[in-house]
Amino acid sequence: MTEDVIEPDLPIIDPHHHLWDFTPALPRMPEIAHPFGRITRQSPRYLFDELLADCRDAGHNVIGTVFLQCGAFYRADGPDELKPVGEVEFVNGVAAQSASGIYGPFRACAGIVGQADLTLGTGVGAVLDAEIAAGNGRFRGIRHIGAHDPDPEVLGPLGHAPANLYADPRFREGFAELGKRGLTFDAWVLEPQIGEVTALARAFPEQPIVLDHVGTPLGLGSYAGRHDERFATWKAAIGELATCPNVMVKLGGLAMPFCALGDLGPDTRPTAAALADLFRPYVETCVAAFGPARAMFESNFPVDRWGADYGTLWNAFKLVAKGASADENRELFAGAAARFYKVEHLLA
Repeated sequence: MTEDVIEPDLPIIDPHHHLWDFTPALPRMPEIAHPFGRITRQSPRYLFDELLADCRDAGHNVIGTVFLQCGAFYRADGPDELKPVGEVEFVNGVAAQSASGIYGPFRACAGIVGQADLTLGTGVGAVLDAEIAAGNGRFRGIRHIGAHDPDPEVLGPLGHAPANLYADPRFREGFAELGKRGLTFDAWVLEPQIGEVTALARAFPEQPIVLDHVGTPLGLGSYAGRHDERFATWKAAIGELATCPNVMVKLGGLAMPFCALGDLGPDTRPTAAALADLFRPYVETCVAAFGPARAMFESNFPVDRWGADYGTLWNAFKLVAKGASADENRELFAGAAARFYKVEHLLA
Protein backbone atom coordinates (compact mmCIF):
# COMPACT_ATOMS: atom_id res chain seq x y z
CA MET A 1 0.00 0.00 0.00
CA THR A 2 1.39 3.38 -0.98
CA GLU A 3 -1.26 5.52 0.72
CA ASP A 4 -0.82 6.89 4.24
CA VAL A 5 -2.61 4.84 6.90
CA ILE A 6 -5.73 6.54 8.21
CA GLU A 7 -6.09 6.54 12.02
CA PRO A 8 -3.18 4.12 12.52
CA ASP A 9 -3.85 3.78 16.27
CA LEU A 10 -7.49 2.67 15.96
CA PRO A 11 -7.69 -0.92 17.32
CA ILE A 12 -8.98 -3.43 14.78
CA ILE A 13 -10.19 -6.96 15.33
CA ASP A 14 -10.47 -8.62 11.93
CA PRO A 15 -13.42 -11.00 12.44
CA HIS A 16 -13.25 -12.85 9.15
CA HIS A 17 -10.26 -14.32 7.37
CA HIS A 18 -9.18 -17.73 6.13
CA LEU A 19 -6.04 -19.86 6.13
CA TRP A 20 -5.39 -22.39 3.39
CA ASP A 21 -2.77 -24.08 1.25
CA PHE A 22 -3.76 -25.05 -2.28
CA THR A 23 -0.14 -25.26 -3.42
CA PRO A 24 0.11 -29.10 -3.49
CA ALA A 25 -3.07 -29.39 -5.56
CA LEU A 26 -2.52 -26.58 -8.05
CA PRO A 27 -0.31 -28.48 -10.52
CA ARG A 28 -3.15 -31.00 -10.94
CA MET A 29 -6.01 -28.48 -10.91
CA PRO A 30 -7.49 -27.52 -14.28
CA GLU A 31 -8.00 -23.85 -14.97
CA ILE A 32 -11.39 -22.80 -13.66
CA ALA A 33 -13.19 -20.25 -15.80
CA HIS A 34 -15.05 -18.80 -12.80
CA PRO A 35 -13.23 -15.89 -11.11
CA PHE A 36 -12.90 -17.89 -7.89
CA GLY A 37 -10.46 -20.11 -9.75
CA ARG A 38 -8.22 -17.08 -10.16
CA ILE A 39 -8.49 -16.34 -6.43
CA THR A 40 -7.03 -19.74 -5.53
CA ARG A 41 -4.24 -19.32 -8.06
CA GLN A 42 -3.58 -15.75 -7.02
CA SER A 43 -3.40 -16.71 -3.32
CA PRO A 44 -2.61 -20.45 -3.34
CA ARG A 45 -0.98 -20.25 0.07
CA TYR A 46 -2.33 -18.10 2.89
CA LEU A 47 -1.00 -19.25 6.24
CA PHE A 48 0.29 -17.52 9.37
CA ASP A 49 3.24 -15.84 7.64
CA GLU A 50 1.02 -14.30 4.97
CA LEU A 51 -1.61 -13.23 7.49
CA LEU A 52 1.02 -11.72 9.77
CA ALA A 53 2.54 -9.79 6.88
CA ASP A 54 -0.83 -8.34 5.90
CA CYS A 55 -1.89 -7.44 9.44
CA ARG A 56 1.46 -6.06 10.55
CA ASP A 57 3.01 -4.56 7.43
CA ALA A 58 -0.12 -2.71 6.27
CA GLY A 59 0.35 -0.26 9.14
CA HIS A 60 -3.08 -0.61 10.70
CA ASN A 61 -3.44 -1.53 14.38
CA VAL A 62 -4.82 -5.04 13.89
CA ILE A 63 -4.68 -6.48 17.40
CA GLY A 64 -6.28 -9.85 16.70
CA THR A 65 -8.37 -11.92 14.31
CA VAL A 66 -11.09 -14.54 14.06
CA PHE A 67 -10.61 -17.43 11.66
CA LEU A 68 -13.52 -18.54 9.44
CA GLN A 69 -13.87 -22.02 8.05
CA CYS A 70 -12.83 -22.58 4.46
CA GLY A 71 -12.52 -26.36 4.17
CA ALA A 72 -8.76 -26.42 4.73
CA PHE A 73 -6.69 -29.04 6.54
CA TYR A 74 -9.50 -31.50 7.12
CA ARG A 75 -8.47 -34.87 8.51
CA ALA A 76 -7.57 -37.37 5.82
CA ASP A 77 -8.77 -40.35 7.84
CA GLY A 78 -11.63 -41.29 10.11
CA PRO A 79 -15.40 -40.75 9.89
CA ASP A 80 -16.45 -38.14 7.33
CA GLU A 81 -18.46 -36.12 9.84
CA LEU A 82 -15.36 -35.65 12.02
CA LYS A 83 -12.97 -34.64 9.23
CA PRO A 84 -13.67 -30.88 9.71
CA VAL A 85 -12.22 -31.19 13.22
CA GLY A 86 -8.81 -31.22 11.53
CA GLU A 87 -9.29 -27.62 10.43
CA VAL A 88 -9.90 -26.54 14.03
CA GLU A 89 -6.86 -28.51 15.21
CA PHE A 90 -4.67 -26.81 12.63
CA VAL A 91 -5.94 -23.29 13.31
CA ASN A 92 -5.56 -23.74 17.05
CA GLY A 93 -1.89 -24.45 16.38
CA VAL A 94 -1.59 -21.20 14.46
CA ALA A 95 -3.30 -19.38 17.32
CA ALA A 96 -0.85 -20.91 19.78
CA GLN A 97 2.05 -19.84 17.57
CA SER A 98 0.78 -16.27 17.60
CA ALA A 99 -0.01 -16.34 21.33
CA SER A 100 3.62 -17.20 22.09
CA GLY A 101 4.39 -13.49 21.79
CA ILE A 102 7.37 -14.11 19.54
CA TYR A 103 5.65 -12.10 16.81
CA GLY A 104 4.57 -9.24 19.03
CA PRO A 105 1.22 -8.43 20.64
CA PHE A 106 -0.82 -9.40 17.56
CA ARG A 107 -3.09 -12.40 18.29
CA ALA A 108 -4.09 -14.37 15.21
CA CYS A 109 -7.10 -16.68 15.36
CA ALA A 110 -8.07 -15.68 18.88
CA GLY A 111 -11.48 -17.03 17.90
CA ILE A 112 -12.06 -20.01 15.61
CA VAL A 113 -15.18 -20.67 13.54
CA GLY A 114 -15.23 -24.14 12.06
CA GLN A 115 -17.54 -26.36 10.03
CA ALA A 116 -19.94 -29.07 11.11
CA ASP A 117 -22.68 -30.63 9.02
CA LEU A 118 -25.87 -29.49 10.74
CA THR A 119 -27.95 -31.81 8.56
CA LEU A 120 -26.69 -34.59 10.83
CA GLY A 121 -29.40 -33.43 13.21
CA THR A 122 -28.75 -34.13 16.87
CA GLY A 123 -25.84 -36.31 15.78
CA VAL A 124 -23.83 -33.15 15.04
CA GLY A 125 -23.44 -32.67 18.79
CA ALA A 126 -20.54 -35.13 18.88
CA VAL A 127 -18.77 -33.17 16.12
CA LEU A 128 -19.29 -29.87 17.91
CA ASP A 129 -17.94 -31.33 21.15
CA ALA A 130 -14.85 -32.59 19.32
CA GLU A 131 -14.29 -29.15 17.82
CA ILE A 132 -14.71 -27.45 21.18
CA ALA A 133 -12.03 -29.76 22.57
CA ALA A 134 -9.75 -29.21 19.56
CA GLY A 135 -10.08 -25.43 19.88
CA ASN A 136 -8.57 -25.40 23.37
CA GLY A 137 -10.80 -22.54 24.52
CA ARG A 138 -10.75 -20.70 21.18
CA PHE A 139 -13.60 -22.42 19.33
CA ARG A 140 -16.54 -20.05 18.99
CA GLY A 141 -18.99 -21.54 16.52
CA ILE A 142 -19.55 -22.78 13.01
CA ARG A 143 -20.36 -21.57 9.55
CA HIS A 144 -22.53 -23.86 7.46
CA ILE A 145 -22.65 -22.20 4.05
CA GLY A 146 -26.10 -21.80 2.55
CA ALA A 147 -25.12 -19.79 -0.54
CA HIS A 148 -27.08 -21.09 -3.53
CA ASP A 149 -28.24 -19.79 -6.88
CA PRO A 150 -29.80 -21.64 -9.81
CA ASP A 151 -27.44 -19.81 -12.19
CA PRO A 152 -24.19 -21.84 -12.16
CA GLU A 153 -22.20 -18.79 -13.30
CA VAL A 154 -22.81 -17.02 -10.00
CA LEU A 155 -20.96 -19.29 -7.56
CA GLY A 156 -18.99 -21.52 -9.90
CA PRO A 157 -17.01 -24.16 -7.94
CA LEU A 158 -18.50 -22.95 -4.63
CA GLY A 159 -22.05 -23.82 -5.66
CA HIS A 160 -22.49 -26.83 -3.38
CA ALA A 161 -25.29 -25.85 -0.99
CA PRO A 162 -28.81 -27.03 -1.80
CA ALA A 163 -31.65 -24.57 -2.13
CA ASN A 164 -33.39 -23.54 1.11
CA LEU A 165 -30.86 -25.34 3.29
CA TYR A 166 -31.62 -23.23 6.37
CA ALA A 167 -35.29 -24.32 6.28
CA ASP A 168 -34.48 -28.03 6.14
CA PRO A 169 -35.85 -29.82 9.25
CA ARG A 170 -32.68 -31.87 9.74
CA PHE A 171 -30.55 -28.72 9.45
CA ARG A 172 -32.66 -26.99 12.08
CA GLU A 173 -32.45 -30.01 14.35
CA GLY A 174 -28.68 -29.74 14.16
CA PHE A 175 -28.80 -25.95 14.44
CA ALA A 176 -30.49 -26.30 17.84
CA GLU A 177 -27.33 -28.03 19.11
CA LEU A 178 -25.40 -24.75 18.79
CA GLY A 179 -27.47 -23.02 21.45
CA LYS A 180 -26.99 -25.88 23.88
CA ARG A 181 -23.25 -25.18 23.75
CA GLY A 182 -23.27 -21.38 23.58
CA LEU A 183 -21.88 -21.35 20.03
CA THR A 184 -22.29 -18.73 17.31
CA PHE A 185 -23.45 -19.18 13.73
CA ASP A 186 -22.06 -17.47 10.62
CA ALA A 187 -24.51 -17.37 7.72
CA TRP A 188 -23.15 -16.98 4.21
CA VAL A 189 -25.98 -16.62 1.73
CA LEU A 190 -26.48 -14.57 -1.40
CA GLU A 191 -28.52 -11.41 -1.81
CA PRO A 192 -31.80 -13.16 -2.86
CA GLN A 193 -31.53 -15.50 0.16
CA ILE A 194 -31.31 -12.98 3.00
CA GLY A 195 -34.90 -13.76 3.92
CA GLU A 196 -33.86 -17.34 4.68
CA VAL A 197 -31.56 -16.05 7.43
CA THR A 198 -34.40 -13.88 8.78
CA ALA A 199 -36.67 -16.92 9.01
CA LEU A 200 -33.95 -18.91 10.76
CA ALA A 201 -33.26 -16.10 13.24
CA ARG A 202 -36.96 -15.81 14.10
CA ALA A 203 -37.24 -19.55 14.63
CA PHE A 204 -34.26 -19.45 17.02
CA PRO A 205 -34.47 -16.00 18.67
CA GLU A 206 -31.84 -16.78 21.32
CA GLN A 207 -29.20 -18.01 18.87
CA PRO A 208 -26.44 -15.48 17.99
CA ILE A 209 -26.16 -15.22 14.19
CA VAL A 210 -24.01 -13.01 12.01
CA LEU A 211 -24.69 -12.38 8.32
CA ASP A 212 -21.46 -12.55 6.34
CA HIS A 213 -20.49 -10.07 3.61
CA VAL A 214 -23.53 -7.73 3.90
CA GLY A 215 -25.58 -10.52 2.28
CA THR A 216 -23.38 -10.71 -0.84
CA PRO A 217 -24.83 -8.38 -3.49
CA LEU A 218 -24.39 -10.10 -6.85
CA GLY A 219 -22.93 -9.01 -10.15
CA LEU A 220 -22.12 -12.21 -12.03
CA GLY A 221 -24.15 -14.29 -14.45
CA SER A 222 -27.81 -13.29 -14.62
CA TYR A 223 -27.13 -10.48 -12.10
CA ALA A 224 -24.49 -8.72 -14.19
CA GLY A 225 -25.03 -4.97 -14.50
CA ARG A 226 -28.08 -4.99 -12.22
CA HIS A 227 -26.70 -3.49 -8.98
CA ASP A 228 -28.79 -0.31 -9.18
CA GLU A 229 -31.90 -2.23 -10.14
CA ARG A 230 -31.56 -4.69 -7.25
CA PHE A 231 -30.33 -2.34 -4.52
CA ALA A 232 -33.79 -1.50 -3.14
CA THR A 233 -34.67 -5.19 -2.81
CA TRP A 234 -31.39 -5.91 -1.03
CA LYS A 235 -31.92 -2.90 1.27
CA ALA A 236 -35.42 -4.03 2.21
CA ALA A 237 -34.17 -7.52 3.04
CA ILE A 238 -31.39 -6.09 5.21
CA GLY A 239 -33.88 -3.89 7.04
CA GLU A 240 -36.13 -6.86 7.76
CA LEU A 241 -33.23 -8.98 9.00
CA ALA A 242 -32.09 -6.17 11.29
CA THR A 243 -35.39 -6.42 13.19
CA CYS A 244 -34.04 -9.68 14.65
CA PRO A 245 -32.05 -8.64 17.75
CA ASN A 246 -30.02 -11.85 17.73
CA VAL A 247 -28.45 -11.04 14.35
CA MET A 248 -25.37 -8.97 13.53
CA VAL A 249 -23.80 -8.15 10.17
CA LYS A 250 -20.28 -8.22 8.74
CA LEU A 251 -19.30 -5.21 6.65
CA GLY A 252 -17.06 -6.57 3.94
CA GLY A 253 -16.81 -9.16 1.21
CA LEU A 254 -17.58 -6.44 -1.32
CA ALA A 255 -14.26 -6.89 -3.10
CA MET A 256 -15.15 -10.49 -4.00
CA PRO A 257 -15.74 -11.41 -7.64
CA PHE A 258 -19.32 -12.49 -6.86
CA CYS A 259 -20.21 -8.84 -6.23
CA ALA A 260 -18.46 -7.52 -9.36
CA LEU A 261 -18.52 -3.94 -8.11
CA GLY A 262 -16.96 -1.37 -10.42
CA ASP A 263 -13.95 -2.66 -12.29
CA LEU A 264 -12.45 -4.47 -9.31
CA GLY A 265 -10.20 -7.42 -10.07
CA PRO A 266 -6.72 -8.76 -9.53
CA ASP A 267 -5.36 -6.64 -12.36
CA THR A 268 -6.50 -3.35 -10.83
CA ARG A 269 -5.46 -1.83 -7.50
CA PRO A 270 -7.92 0.96 -6.74
CA THR A 271 -7.35 3.71 -4.22
CA ALA A 272 -9.03 3.62 -0.84
CA ALA A 273 -11.24 6.51 -1.91
CA ALA A 274 -12.41 4.59 -4.98
CA LEU A 275 -13.18 1.52 -2.88
CA ALA A 276 -15.01 3.63 -0.32
CA ASP A 277 -17.26 5.05 -3.04
CA LEU A 278 -18.18 1.51 -4.15
CA PHE A 279 -18.72 0.17 -0.63
CA ARG A 280 -20.47 3.15 0.96
CA PRO A 281 -24.09 2.50 -0.13
CA TYR A 282 -23.99 -1.05 1.22
CA VAL A 283 -22.07 -0.32 4.41
CA GLU A 284 -24.08 2.76 5.35
CA THR A 285 -27.35 0.90 4.76
CA CYS A 286 -26.26 -1.93 7.07
CA VAL A 287 -25.00 0.38 9.81
CA ALA A 288 -28.21 2.41 9.66
CA ALA A 289 -30.28 -0.79 9.97
CA PHE A 290 -28.27 -2.68 12.58
CA GLY A 291 -26.48 0.13 14.41
CA PRO A 292 -22.73 0.23 15.13
CA ALA A 293 -23.01 -2.17 18.07
CA ARG A 294 -24.30 -4.93 15.76
CA ALA A 295 -21.99 -4.38 12.78
CA MET A 296 -18.32 -5.26 12.24
CA PHE A 297 -15.87 -4.54 9.45
CA GLU A 298 -14.16 -7.64 8.04
CA SER A 299 -11.29 -8.24 5.62
CA ASN A 300 -12.44 -11.59 4.20
CA PHE A 301 -8.84 -12.20 3.21
CA PRO A 302 -7.42 -13.61 1.08
CA VAL A 303 -10.66 -13.78 -0.92
CA ASP A 304 -11.09 -10.00 -1.04
CA ARG A 305 -7.55 -9.63 -2.34
CA TRP A 306 -9.35 -10.11 -5.64
CA GLY A 307 -10.27 -6.43 -5.51
CA ALA A 308 -7.96 -4.75 -2.97
CA ASP A 309 -4.84 -5.16 -0.90
CA TYR A 310 -5.20 -5.48 2.86
CA GLY A 311 -4.05 -2.03 3.91
CA THR A 312 -6.06 -0.18 1.28
CA LEU A 313 -9.16 -2.17 2.23
CA TRP A 314 -9.00 -0.99 5.85
CA ASN A 315 -8.30 2.57 4.72
CA ALA A 316 -11.46 2.36 2.61
CA PHE A 317 -13.48 1.18 5.60
CA LYS A 318 -12.15 4.08 7.65
CA LEU A 319 -13.15 6.53 4.93
CA VAL A 320 -16.67 5.09 4.83
CA ALA A 321 -16.88 5.43 8.64
CA LYS A 322 -15.39 8.91 8.69
CA GLY A 323 -18.61 10.54 9.88
CA ALA A 324 -19.07 8.17 12.81
CA SER A 325 -18.20 9.14 16.37
CA ALA A 326 -15.15 7.75 18.15
CA ASP A 327 -17.37 5.41 20.19
CA GLU A 328 -19.16 4.18 17.06
CA ASN A 329 -15.86 3.46 15.33
CA ARG A 330 -14.63 1.51 18.33
CA GLU A 331 -17.68 -0.69 17.91
CA LEU A 332 -17.43 -1.07 14.14
CA PHE A 333 -13.72 -1.88 14.07
CA ALA A 334 -13.37 -3.98 17.24
CA GLY A 335 -16.06 -3.84 19.92
CA ALA A 336 -18.91 -5.60 18.13
CA ALA A 337 -16.63 -8.41 16.96
CA ALA A 338 -15.09 -8.77 20.42
CA ARG A 339 -18.50 -9.29 22.02
CA PHE A 340 -19.96 -11.57 19.36
CA TYR A 341 -16.96 -13.89 19.30
CA LYS A 342 -16.13 -13.51 23.00
CA VAL A 343 -12.60 -12.21 22.46
CA GLU A 344 -12.95 -9.17 24.71
CA HIS A 345 -9.56 -9.96 26.20
CA LEU A 346 -8.00 -8.55 23.03
CA LEU A 347 -9.23 -5.09 24.08
CA ALA A 348 -8.02 -5.31 27.68
